[in-house]
Amino acid sequence: MSDAGTTTVTRAEYCVVACAEAWRGAGEVLASPMGTVPTAGARLARLTFSPGLLLTDGEALLMADVPAVGARAEVVEGWLPYRQHLALVASGRRHVMMGASQIDRWGNQNISCIGDWARPERQLLGVRGAPVNTLNNPTSYWVPRHSPRVFVERVDMVCGVGYDRAAAAGPSATRYHRVPEVISDLGVFDFETPDHAMRLRSVHPGVTVEQVVAATGFPLVVPDEVPFTRDPTAEELRLIREVVDPAGARDREVRS
Repeated sequence: MSDAGTTTVTRAEYCVVACAEAWRGAGEVLASPMGTVPTAGARLARLTFSPGLLLTDGEALLMADVPAVGARAEVVEGWLPYRQHLALVASGRRHVMMGASQIDRWGNQNISCIGDWARPERQLLGVRGAPVNTLNNPTSYWVPRHSPRVFVERVDMVCGVGYDRAAAAGPSATRYHRVPEVISDLGVFDFETPDHAMRLRSVHPGVTVEQVVAATGFPLVVPDEVPFTRDPTAEELRLIREVVDPAGARDREVRS
């Protein structure tokens, strides 16, 4: 935990703010968060610095209001059937924040299996929409438990396409490919380096650079000065606690 002003801010709340920042200035695009903390982050962004952000109920409706995590929308502004959802993906008017069972230094993501895909040790979700997401619209990642088992030298199967594989595939793959951020319970990462290798952008208060490096299974790009993830404002903290997630679901996803 850390003190922002006179109020103690939890690690989960820093993660919510970091996720919200991924949609800063996004304009009228569809936010597709996967996980409690990213969902809270998208709703916080909509209520503050990204009022044009489109939010869905996760099924087929666009929400005009911003209900608490786990609650149903009371005001609906549009219908979003599957075919229209795919049109938003293909046109790049969507920023998804997916999970990652494994992710490597170039942003390749795996949610399908652990071990050889022909005979995996663990069967996971499957590829799902990860390839289409990463080649058509911005795709960020949320990892609630940062460890060398997740941040790996080489993913066992590529689901979400990273910068090295997109480059190898050529212009048809790189044209709309962008992995803006990876956010974990330890810090925020991006790929703003000459070769698009993962860089540590900030650590959450209470976390050291050494902790992050030790919990990562490949060499991170670490700047000489690594800032802390920004503090929430008093209004953002009120919105998180009273409006977006009054039940405290965020604390079940991220340990303080």
